[in-house]
Amino acid sequence: MTTRVDLSNPKPAVFLDRDGTLMEEMDYCSKPEDVHVYSNVSNNLYRLRKAGFLTIVITNQAGIGRGYFTEAEYWQVHYEFLRQIDSRLIDATYFCPDHPDCATSRRKPGIGMIEEAQRDWNIDLGYAWLIGDKTSDIECGKAAGLRTILVSTGYGKSEDCKPDFRAKDFAWAVDQILVG
Repeated sequence: MTTRVDLSNPKPAVFLDRDGTLMEEMDYCSKPEDVHVYSNVSNNLYRLRKAGFLTIVITNQAGIGRGYFTEAEYWQVHYEFLRQIDSRLIDATYFCPDHPDCATSRRKPGIGMIEEAQRDWNIDLGYAWLIGDKTSDIECGKAAGLRTILVSTGYGKSEDCKPDFRAKDFAWAVDQILVG
């Protein structure tokens, strides 16, 4: 199914890291039974959508490039993630399977996935955010000109970077976006 995008009306968006931000970090999650979405993620995705934001997952999946799991296994995990949150709350997902030693511009901190989403969805990057739990997420958002929020879930407690905002978890991050 192809979705028509209104090119005359750029949209605001929130780019979302998946592992460690929306679901528990499992260190190369390759099994659907290991997917555990953080509490209140669905409610907060709904709040973003209700406020007019597109919600777009951008996720590095180096486990594919490293040979830890296959692309088919990635999709099984991702479909379980979508099932747990209600797939209607995510507009699109972009993933990068690159091995870190052979990274393209799609691999965060590169901005390739953001550029693809901007083209596909007519996103106004001046009204876009990125929420993540790693320095590479924050660097990606900054390089694309987005406002950034580092959550203290996943790896976020120990990351040494300079996001625009820090948040205890995804709910706090959404509160910051909706107040700001």
